[in-house]
Amino acid sequence: VQLQASGGGLVQAGGSLRLSCAASDSSFSVNAMAWYRQAPGNKRELVAKIFNGGTTNYADSVKGRFSISRDNAKNTVYLQMNSLKPEDTAVYYCNAVGRIPGSYLGSYWGQGTEVTVSS
Repeated sequence: VQLQASGGGLVQAGGSLRLSCAASDSSFSVNAMAWYRQAPGNKRELVAKIFNGGTTNYADSVKGRFSISRDNAKNTVYLQMNSLKPEDTAVYYCNAVGRIPGSYLGSYWGQGTEVTVSS
């Protein structure tokens, strides 16, 4: 399963961006999809996660500013990022946990999309 992420870029503080990530295999059965980020010198951290049924989790640092959503029919996850801050600057990675028919549950990563927030 390949995850294709897009939507990153350069934005001024206070601005907005919307990230998208689509799973390539329509037969992929998704349990949860998430966005992680990694800033230079830092560990990769969970930003937001959405489970089947719609339950969501957010990092405290993005609560009230970021919103994760899914289009189940398209196996696509979105991250709407508002009120961006310079500390949101990072490479954002999408992740999907699910099962390809006939295989075990697995965790899959996208290639990353860079978000830069200028002050």
